[in-house]
Amino acid sequence: MEEIRIDCSNQSAEELALAKKQAQLIFRLNHTMPMTEEYDELVKEIFPELGEGSRINTPLTAVRPHKVRIGKNVVVMPGCLMMSAGGITIEDEALIAANVQLISNNHDLEHRNIITCKPVKICRKAWIGAGATILPGVTVGENAVVGAGSVVTRDVQPNTIVAGNPARFIKNID
Repeated sequence: MEEIRIDCSNQSAEELALAKKQAQLIFRLNHTMPMTEEYDELVKEIFPELGEGSRINTPLTAVRPHKVRIGKNVVVMPGCLMMSAGGITIEDEALIAANVQLISNNHDLEHRNIITCKPVKICRKAWIGAGATILPGVTVGENAVVGAGSVVTRDVQPNTIVAGNPARFIKNID
């Protein structure tokens, strides 16, 4: 998987303007009455690639949300953090519990103003437990379950349960 590097100290005027607009939209979303037309319109503006029947709950923190793709019938519970510079894909019917962190970028160890990015992918029908952290470059396989509070540092196979810090295989799902 190829790593993308972004120099945060050398962004274009367009990139800075987009970041400002997105931060303001997320602030508005976090202060808007849920289950209203205004709320739904803000969610669609923040996440242009949002599948039908998906629900995003607030509070939400997202950086570069235009790099997030959300499938159909996805549920994202309150407190989710999406660090999206490397791209985040959440496929159909995935469940993201409260206070989950989806992190597709990190800082270079020597040049901290440079972020290193690898995509995060949550496959169809996966369930990410409350407070779990998914790190850059990780794919959580179809129908897999990540236990609450886990830190996922490598791919999770389909139809398995992982838990812990770092997350380890617990069992297969029949």
